[in-house]
Amino acid sequence: QVQLVESGGGLVQTGGSLRLSCAASGIIFSIHDMGWYRQVPGKQRELVAFITRFGSTMYADSVKGRFTISRDNAKNTVYLQMNSLKPEDTAVYYCNARRLDSARVYEYWGQGTQVTVSS
Repeated sequence: QVQLVESGGGLVQTGGSLRLSCAASGIIFSIHDMGWYRQVPGKQRELVAFITRFGSTMYADSVKGRFTISRDNAKNTVYLQMNSLKPEDTAVYYCNARRLDSARVYEYWGQGTQVTVSS
């Protein structure tokens, strides 16, 4: 059974920091690309940051220079360090694991963790 369990969300003031973690089980973590997405009510889920199984990263323009994604394959965990937080970063943050195998995409989601940034 695949599980992605996010933690580290919470309430923080503008300019503060949070570190999200996503612990994976039931998958071979090292062969999956990992991503963090976020969603606010009434809007589509959007990609925040992505790290490939090789360690390459990409970020949404809105978080570049403030957020850092990293992974620890020994701990089956992906992290999102969020600095200089803004009220517009308020959302539910979801962890995603994805791999391509024989032209089929295997994709898994966590349950989400709430991040609230107060002004």
